[in-house]
Amino acid sequence: MINNILEDVEYKELVSEQVKDTMIYLVNKGQEFAITANIDAVDFTPELPSATKDQLAKFSLFILKNYTYTTIKISENHISFEAGFGSENFGSTVKIPFHAVFQIVVDESILFVNSIATIDKYNENVIKEKSLNIFKNNPNNKRFK
Repeated sequence: MINNILEDVEYKELVSEQVKDTMIYLVNKGQEFAITANIDAVDFTPELPSATKDQLAKFSLFILKNYTYTTIKISENHISFEAGFGSENFGSTVKIPFHAVFQIVVDESILFVNSIATIDKYNENVIKEKSLNIFKNNPNNKRFK
């Protein structure tokens, strides 16, 4: 029964709105926070070096404070922010769909948990889109567009 709920698109949309509303609330209050997200659905622009990306866990923690906090943008379907990664502090804009946010953490306490972030079928589409975009952006593949 629980899978019927978790895999229902209507429930996914409901929870995504809750995640979005919670983040908007925190930003409006000036409250720094952290999020744990399903890395399968996360987009990095520019793409992280493979050595750095391979170090990330499937559910990775992103701490939104200081400079990173000031770059937060909340859109209709995702949150984005700038962050540095690895010892070389490689800069990238991180874009996370709301359904992929597993936890919202404030002051080392979990404020919100989203079980939808664990459902692979929602993130498979994101992975396929990423692969297709990488294929399309390769100049050698222009003739296939």
